[in-house]
Amino acid sequence: MSDADTSGGARAADPAGRGPEPDADRVPEASRAAPTARPAVRSPYSDGEWHRLHPLTPLLRGGLTLLVIIGVIVANLRERLVELLFPVFTDLPPGELPPDPVDFLFANNLILIAGGATLALLIVLLVLFRLSWRFHTLRIGDDDVEVRSGVLFRTHRRAPLDRVQGVNLTRPMIARLLGLAKLEVVGAGLDANVKLEYLSGKDADAIRGDILRLASGRRLAAGQVPENERSSLARQAASAVGSGLQGLVDGEDFSDSEPESIVRIPVGRLVASRVLSGSTVFLIALVVGIVVAASLSTLWLLFTVVPMFLAFGAYYVRSVARGLRYSIAPTPDGVRVTFGLFTTVSEIVPPGRVHAIEVRQPLMWRPFGWWTVSVNRLSGRSSTDSSTDQLAAVLPIGTRDDVERVLEILAPALTGAEWTSVFRDGILGPVEDDPYVTTPARARWLRPLSWRRNGVLLTDDALLMRRGWVWRSLSILPLARLQSIGLEQGPLARAFGAATLTGHVIAGAVQTSVGALDRDDAVRMFERTAHGSVAAAAIDRSHRWAG
Repeated sequence: MSDADTSGGARAADPAGRGPEPDADRVPEASRAAPTARPAVRSPYSDGEWHRLHPLTPLLRGGLTLLVIIGVIVANLRERLVELLFPVFTDLPPGELPPDPVDFLFANNLILIAGGATLALLIVLLVLFRLSWRFHTLRIGDDDVEVRSGVLFRTHRRAPLDRVQGVNLTRPMIARLLGLAKLEVVGAGLDANVKLEYLSGKDADAIRGDILRLASGRRLAAGQVPENERSSLARQAASAVGSGLQGLVDGEDFSDSEPESIVRIPVGRLVASRVLSGSTVFLIALVVGIVVAASLSTLWLLFTVVPMFLAFGAYYVRSVARGLRYSIAPTPDGVRVTFGLFTTVSEIVPPGRVHAIEVRQPLMWRPFGWWTVSVNRLSGRSSTDSSTDQLAAVLPIGTRDDVERVLEILAPALTGAEWTSVFRDGILGPVEDDPYVTTPARARWLRPLSWRRNGVLLTDDALLMRRGWVWRSLSILPLARLQSIGLEQGPLARAFGAATLTGHVIAGAVQTSVGALDRDDAVRMFERTAHGSVAAAAIDRSHRWAG
């Protein structure tokens, strides 16, 4: 059967101008009384003019990488380099050891020449880095964010603010030492992201706020905050480095994460959740196989088993470190998710940018009542980028209360009656008076373990899909974000009068289909969902959430 496309009205503007109130908690009390007061420009970059990035940007973008590459080459190819550059060391009688290059330079008074050549090379590199920095500029206007870069080959990227899907703020470890951060404006499309790397920490926070305000439909005031020491590049660099070093002493500044996180993950629970995972089961099976195979041979263990154990160890350390300092909080501009111990990543997902939500519970978490929550959202990455979406799991591990708090800010449109369908009937169900459309008795053998939980339910705002016995899950597909709905029927399902219902949304970690449903029930659900999604998209006002 064909899909019913329901994407036509997904971006309808609010004709009445209704929406969340401006950031009342971010303006003085005196300004709250004046309805016409507009928020001041928080960043000197948000004046519609072209600006350069932080002067330490070349060091992080190319300087450190170049030093590492040179160090690796020298360490691994030292003899070949000496033979190529100084053949006098190899033209010696057999049996005589060549002198050390450094001693040779001192003995022949060539140290000044070598130092001069090294200094000249450094000057050339600094000039190239300086040119790259001067030609790398950004501009934040009322309608888009633009970045121009390149000396010989120019590149100009533009991100329309009305298509912004989120703003990531990342503080890598070395950048944190220098007091810098990088911003990534997530666009709606493949390879649509615009990266601003690097900025001072304060400027990055302010620019992110400005971009989200402009994307929401608000406009910034004409006034501008005075530029703090922006006329001196040296003072900018010194201020950023001082701020970064002070941050190591005082701890990371999470003032941009206000209000406080609605979920706290204890370290013990985080570590236990990683131990009680599918990777651990695979590791145990691997150990058993090693014990059996070791009785026959041990040589191959050095080449296969040891690297695998190192990879598992790195995975556990990385996953635990990623979950540390986790926070999730609602803000006037969307949901803010922050995580990471060494490299801190923070993203704000504006309203209406979450296309699907899934609550999932592995089998080994069931005795403890732990769940994880994932979302599908546009990441703006290139189609060739095979890395996993690190922000897909908005709740790595949490209790039922944690899941409720997270769902309340991710799906605020759900009503009280719908919450019963989500928790009692969906996440914890089924119950005796199960409202879900489930697998008929004649098709239960198609889902021998999960037929009791297999089901789908349509509410006024979302399509709910319940599945799984070993890995319980419930998917929530907001109707306003649904692109189309489809029905599928294979030969076996056709023989038993069953069908699969699929909701088409942005691709991601969330499962968006349920199989082994009664064919007639699936057809009725197909038609109701198609009409419901068109109606929901027509009245959706989350595109420009400030009205």
